Amino acid sequence: MEPRMATIDTAEADFFGALAGDWWDPNGSSAMLHRINPVRLGYIRDALLAKGGDARARHLLAGTTALDVGCGAGLLAEPLARMGAAVTGIDAAPENIAAAQAHAATGGLTVTYRAAPVEVLAREGATFDLVTCMEVVEHVADRPTFLSALRTLTAKTGMLIMSTPNRTALSYATLIVGAERIARTIPRGAHDWHKFVTPGELTAELAAAGFVVTGTRGLTWRPGTGFVLGRDTSINYYLTAVPA
Repeated sequence: MEPRMATIDTAEADFFGALAGDWWDPNGSSAMLHRINPVRLGYIRDALLAKGGDARARHLLAGTTALDVGCGAGLLAEPLARMGAAVTGIDAAPENIAAAQAHAATGGLTVTYRAAPVEVLAREGATFDLVTCMEVVEHVADRPTFLSALRTLTAKTGMLIMSTPNRTALSYATLIVGAERIARTIPRGAHDWHKFVTPGELTAELAAAGFVVTGTRGLTWRPGTGFVLGRDTSINYYLTAVPA
């Protein structure tokens, strides 16, 4: 494990590292992420196409570099690699990185995984065409420093895609009470509602870090359909930003 830095909340990293063993089990502790992942990939694809990507391309990310921040066991990093990107995944929990490396090896995928904070990569000077940061910003210890590092890591012509819960009464009722305490579809204790960030707050903080937000979509559950993207950002939302 590379040095822990200001953005890493040790308790959060330890909590999610303890879940590494069943991360790839669609019925395990990360079941909700498995259900959301197709929506994530759809949002990423739409953002790439809006930026000029070729809808006919078999490998939409061919010839590009991608960084998945807070990659867990590789649930998003692996599909990005299959889309043609040279992918690096970083996570604060070494247990997650070990699980990610093992799973990629069984599938014959080449993904570079590191148990490292964003500050380490930012200091090294690497930049990426696509930076993804899904359900992570609500877990970091120092958000301004974290976002500044993301800006350093995003190439001048690159793009940042994030998702995170909104801080509303509805998100508390849905995610904390409903999903964690009652339905147990999310591990209890996975979230601290007070660390949730509103779209307005995140947009302003991204601007301070040197980004311009170019798109925002909400994530909701539709009975009979599942998770869908739309205008309602009251529970969870996706956001695209580019360097200013």
